[in-house]
Amino acid sequence: MEKKKILCVGLVCLDIINVVDKYPEEDTDTRCLSQRWQRGGNASNCCTVLSLLGASSAFMGSLAPGPVADFILEDFQKFHIDVSLVSEHAQCVLPASVVVSSISTGSRTILHMNRNLPDVTVEDFSRIELGQFSWIHWEGRNAEEQVKMIQQVGIYNSTLPQPQKITVSVEIEKTREMLNQLFPHGDLVFVSKDVARHLGFLSAEAAVRGLYSRVKPGAVLICAWAEKGADALGPDGLILHSDAFPPETLVDTLGAGDTFNAAVIFTLSNGGSLQEALSFGCQVAGRKCGFHGYDGIAGKFDN
Repeated sequence: MEKKKILCVGLVCLDIINVVDKYPEEDTDTRCLSQRWQRGGNASNCCTVLSLLGASSAFMGSLAPGPVADFILEDFQKFHIDVSLVSEHAQCVLPASVVVSSISTGSRTILHMNRNLPDVTVEDFSRIELGQFSWIHWEGRNAEEQVKMIQQVGIYNSTLPQPQKITVSVEIEKTREMLNQLFPHGDLVFVSKDVARHLGFLSAEAAVRGLYSRVKPGAVLICAWAEKGADALGPDGLILHSDAFPPETLVDTLGAGDTFNAAVIFTLSNGGSLQEALSFGCQVAGRKCGFHGYDGIAGKFDN
């Protein structure tokens, strides 16, 4: 029987990445060390990492037709990602990010443009065949619509025995108040360091303790905290922690959070424990920070 896929719902955009020695001062003329186009967007990046780790992944999102969309679709194909659920919107502009990646610090500074491309709606989602997926991950965006999509999965799951139910994960990365309504709707909830700090928490442990009351009974809450590693809290009430695994040289942190999320999902979807998932997520994200892009992620990791 064909293995079921992991679906990621959210954004795909064009990243124009400028690599520089150090972040430029305002009103200066700086020569880049290199510049490249890269397919970006949280859900899109998650698909890339899942595919590189060996999962069968699918992306659901919106595109505006044109040369940039052609580049993006070709790149999806390169990573064997199913894009049959992508919808094209004529007369729209594809979102793009200009990224300044500093060699001296490993930082990435992002200028994002998203003018008029609509996000996936519950109407779009209602047309898909849910039986092909074992796991669906939502990048928090148009939260009201996404809650309705997740409720559709809940209705689907209610007719199935536990082993056949679709696992739902959500990512709350941006500090937009509307995204907080996603907290009670994931079996697994990723909350970002930025959101945790915005809500008054100064560590990953404090965040998962303080925010756990917002998730539904039985859910897992995870917060990654960059070089401090990541913490998780599940229904057993035990705080789990993994240290970070920094590379020898910090090169590029762009997409590290998406890499962490994908590696956690990959481990849990293959029957790994929460502690194993947390540690593997930190390992893979650390490896990713040691080079530009994602191609070097695949390979052996220490257990």
